[in-house]
Amino acid sequence: MKKEFGSNYASVADVNFVIKYRASCYCDAVQYEVCSDPVDAKICHCLACQKLHGAPMQWVAIFHKHDVRITKGIDNLIFYNSELNIQERILPCKVSCALCGTHIADEGRNMWLAFPSLFIFGGFSKVPTKFKPTCHIFYGMRIIDIKDDLPKWSGHKNHSELYIMG
Repeated sequence: MKKEFGSNYASVADVNFVIKYRASCYCDAVQYEVCSDPVDAKICHCLACQKLHGAPMQWVAIFHKHDVRITKGIDNLIFYNSELNIQERILPCKVSCALCGTHIADEGRNMWLAFPSLFIFGGFSKVPTKFKPTCHIFYGMRIIDIKDDLPKWSGHKNHSELYIMG
């Protein structure tokens, strides 16, 4: 039985969907497209991102779900709700490829938090400006200090204290 991905997403049959960017997992079993620029891009330092991604931070580009469509591999998607510690699609949740294990995105109720490294840009120097991070979030949980000019928030952007770097 084919998995239904949900009405919040663009349909593969939508002829008005104009592809702006494409992304895929490591093994190409899961592929998706977006028809817009991200609404924001951030670097997250929260403990969940550190543990689930095995990295000191995670870079995300945020899209509205209606601007995203899965074009290949819906049956290869697995979901994980980290709050409940269960492998089920209870939002918000993590989305991964069942074959290669690539983390595809974080799925929220209305948003799709994509990982820009999965997009096909042709190298970091060609990453579109809209994908470049605008800030660091949960910087108080950082493992390493980052020396850049981006604002560093203790929690969510505009809803927590801003670190003043000296």
